[in-house]
Amino acid sequence: MAFKTRVGACLGLALGVLAIAAGPAAAAGRQQVYTSTNAAAGNAVLAFERAGDGSLRPAGSFATGADGTGTGLGNAGAIASSRGGRFLYVVNAGSDNISTFAVRPHRLELVGKIGSRGEGPISVTAHGNLLYVLNAASGTVAGFKGARDGSLVPLSDSKRPILGSGPAEIRFSPDGNVLVVTDKNSNTIDTFAIGPNGRPDPAQSHPSVGEEPFGFDFDSRGHLIVSEAFGGAPDASAVSSYDVASSGALGVISPSVADHQTAACWIAISPDDRVVYTSNTGSGSISSYSLGHDGSLRLLEQVAASTGAGSAPADLTGSRNGRFLIVLLPGTSSVASYRVGGGGSLELVDQIGGVPGSATGLAAH
Repeated sequence: MAFKTRVGACLGLALGVLAIAAGPAAAAGRQQVYTSTNAAAGNAVLAFERAGDGSLRPAGSFATGADGTGTGLGNAGAIASSRGGRFLYVVNAGSDNISTFAVRPHRLELVGKIGSRGEGPISVTAHGNLLYVLNAASGTVAGFKGARDGSLVPLSDSKRPILGSGPAEIRFSPDGNVLVVTDKNSNTIDTFAIGPNGRPDPAQSHPSVGEEPFGFDFDSRGHLIVSEAFGGAPDASAVSSYDVASSGALGVISPSVADHQTAACWIAISPDDRVVYTSNTGSGSISSYSLGHDGSLRLLEQVAASTGAGSAPADLTGSRNGRFLIVLLPGTSSVASYRVGGGGSLELVDQIGGVPGSATGLAAH
């Protein structure tokens, strides 16, 4: 099928220059980092090992058995990890399916793949034995149950339409009671209350405080932190925070706190819930915010790290001990590791190439 999506600020700028839990693969002081190539002639997961000092080295390429699109997806969350880190789930947007990998010491083992129950899967999220996928081309979310071996079984009566026209990411709230979908075209945030049977209520649409809501994450208290790319307008990016009720209702906490950079697209939160990072695809930078106990935001550093001209920083993920931040840099075909210092400061430790410009998603075990 021909997968089509709006080329938003985050995707467009990346093309113009061309998921954290301790699991069985982790050794003391080491961590596996994964991204997907999204290659049209055969998608694959690229693995990197992060040593205790933050340095990176290649750790293999593992075919998903299906195809990507060979171009950016305008998304976040293309890879998701199961609770405990035993399994890795990867979207194959060119084949309309999802691949499951078992995480083994120093390798990934393909368990199988299953149709995404829609067209153009771009984002996945897992909670307990549930997995939901966002099918952008067909405008739906759909649920699955995970078996003991990691294989997925469709969850009946769990497919729901989204209300926007250009979705970017899907993610469960920490308690699993709500699914959230950001929509960059309609400047809205959809929420789905999840019932005790794992099935979602109909979508509720909420206006985003800022323009082009894109990537997001939750702190451990359930506050929703959302990047706002503002259509790639120079120096206009911002981040907002919201309360999320179990009914799916949203309440604004901090509206559009500017970072004075361009195309803020992805979000990562430190394990202690004190610092929020956003990657600014258009500026080649990462900004940092302080995160209050009540979910409030305050800009710390407009440029906590410069990732370099043309680097187009995309997905972010942190180490489980909070000492390092890993950043996908499709513009320079690389992945970088930054040491996290006092007050959330960032220092480049290592940068390694071999990542195609079409790469999407980032997860760590």
